[in-house]
Amino acid sequence: MKKLVFLAVFSCFVAGAKAQFTIVNTSTTSLIEPRTGAWPLDLQRIIKESDTCYVLSFRDQQYTSSVNMSTLRFANTVQLRYLEQALTILKKGHDGDVAKFKDFSVKRSEAKKADVWYILTCTSGEITNFQQPEADKMVAAIHVL
Repeated sequence: MKKLVFLAVFSCFVAGAKAQFTIVNTSTTSLIEPRTGAWPLDLQRIIKESDTCYVLSFRDQQYTSSVNMSTLRFANTVQLRYLEQALTILKKGHDGDVAKFKDFSVKRSEAKKADVWYILTCTSGEITNFQQPEADKMVAAIHVL
């Protein structure tokens, strides 16, 4: 009887200890970092257990005197490909063309004698911009996924 009680208490202890310590397999990989320095732009893949998501990290350009890093999250590769398609179509577009999505929009902006610029605006208010060479790098990185 003592062995049975001891075994029951021991199994409860082991089950409780097992629930407190869970190993989670997480991996974050930078796919491309088209811009570094004071205004970074980084596309990352985050794998957590069996789920994979993508994150575009950038410095919010509304704050010039302080660093406010923001992220735009894509739940899967399909959603990330929408960004690729928008940048590909806007490359052939005209000044002022906008690609709007649920969580963000991308606007093409041209300045005379300068490269094409893109303004990415998240629905939560964060803003960043990047030039055509940076957009081309992101398109190439997304295309191989």
